[in-house]
Amino acid sequence: MRPATIAPLEVTRDEGRRRAIEELSDPLYGEHEPSIIDRFLAWLEEWVDSLLTAGEGFLPGQVWAALLLLIVAIAVIVLIVYLRPRRNRRLDALVHEGTVRSAADHRATAERDETAGEFARAVIERLRAISVDLEDRTIIAPRAGRTATELAAEAAGVLPGEAEGLREGARIFNDVVYGDRVATADSARTLRELDVRLSAARPVVTGGETVEEAR
Repeated sequence: MRPATIAPLEVTRDEGRRRAIEELSDPLYGEHEPSIIDRFLAWLEEWVDSLLTAGEGFLPGQVWAALLLLIVAIAVIVLIVYLRPRRNRRLDALVHEGTVRSAADHRATAERDETAGEFARAVIERLRAISVDLEDRTIIAPRAGRTATELAAEAAGVLPGEAEGLREGARIFNDVVYGDRVATADSARTLRELDVRLSAARPVVTGGETVEEAR
């Protein structure tokens, strides 16, 4: 006797809608107040329901189940990308992380990296050299945890002629650290030329007193 063939289970419209609601209510999405995501989920639920209603009777239940799982998978991917922790681009990177070396050491490393085509590392090391050099010359006060943007703002207050160059250097540094910009030979050259100019820059005179000049 031939074994009985088990017919594939059909997924009805109501069952498909129930599964979609269960998937979209999974704790994976986390607890959150009404937002654009909530509106997206509500829209997706209505769309799935209308899709199942319009197509009922035309496609086999297994095909509808596969389509439903695909829709849910797309929704999960979109939400994970939207909700995953991301760096706040309004916050800039720390100039120093780890051991702070001398300006000469940072410069030497930057030169080697630039020569080797390691432009991202050259950019980072060059701004660190600038930071240490400005602190050593008391152009800016030594401070741990200073960011690139803070460095540019503080130094520009004493060296206004280099304000634009300092801001551009900080932008390049932040973009390179966060991966928003691919470091190039031009990027490394821009930071190197800024370092040279800052080394020769002299602070402005304020209130009748001259801030210590660059050595």
